[in-house]
Amino acid sequence: MSIKKTLNEIEDLFDIFDDPKDKLSQLMDIAKDYDGIPEFQRTDQSKIPGCTSQAWIISEKRDDNYFFACDSDALIVKGLLSLLCKIFSGQKSEEILSISHSDILNSIGLSGLITVQRTNGFASAVKKIHEMSM
Repeated sequence: MSIKKTLNEIEDLFDIFDDPKDKLSQLMDIAKDYDGIPEFQRTDQSKIPGCTSQAWIISEKRDDNYFFACDSDALIVKGLLSLLCKIFSGQKSEEILSISHSDILNSIGLSGLITVQRTNGFASAVKKIHEMSM
């Protein structure tokens, strides 16, 4: 599935909520349903710099496609990261590099709903994904 289709599906999921608190609750529900990564993969190398919470992301390249898994000790962050993994997994480098963190937040309607610190951490996570897929 293309990044744009995945973004549209996520946007549809969040569009059903008018109240920002409901959107954040949805994000936490997504985090609770996401398995994360095993403890042994939570290393300094997989840690996301600039994130106020503890957060990690790992990647694997199969053929020309990249696959990501992530985790965090904070539910909202874990929910945001799981969205990134869903959006970027299975994509080629050029597609991954074509999408910015603000494109994602704006597309799914979360821009302005999360704190500045979480927005900065989200940007750091997207930057790390970009670096991993080069």
